[in-house]
Amino acid sequence: MTSRMQSPHTTCPGCQEEVFLDELVGGKCPLCGCTLEDFEESFGEYEGILDRSDLSWLIFNYFVFKKFVDLGVPPHQVMELVTTYSQNAEKPPEEWSKTCFSLEIPMKPWDRILPKHCAKCHRWFIRGGKKQIQGDMKKTALDVGFICDRC
Repeated sequence: MTSRMQSPHTTCPGCQEEVFLDELVGGKCPLCGCTLEDFEESFGEYEGILDRSDLSWLIFNYFVFKKFVDLGVPPHQVMELVTTYSQNAEKPPEEWSKTCFSLEIPMKPWDRILPKHCAKCHRWFIRGGKKQIQGDMKKTALDVGFICDRC
């Protein structure tokens, strides 16, 4: 068994499976029929798609996504926020539309017990409601508030 693991192997670029070089059929992957040369030629076509400037945008989106998901925001709400921000980023800041956002997060155990003040109708409530993060894309501050079941 150990001799098999020490034999030369590679990962097939077509099907992403580990293939031992002595299993290749005519220089092709036995699972999908892909050769390394075919993949290297097609990889050159996609080389220009991701530019160095795209890398910073991807990193920014990753950290925004990670921050909000760590707070408990559902991923689809984060993706909607990132999409809106990317649409606004193409325009000058004066022409940005829909810069305010409100994302729902889960309540902590002590949030369920303590009295809460509704951010919309300004009533006090103890049971139910939702906890939200509110902010503006033009500012860095986030406000955490509660919304009662009536609103």
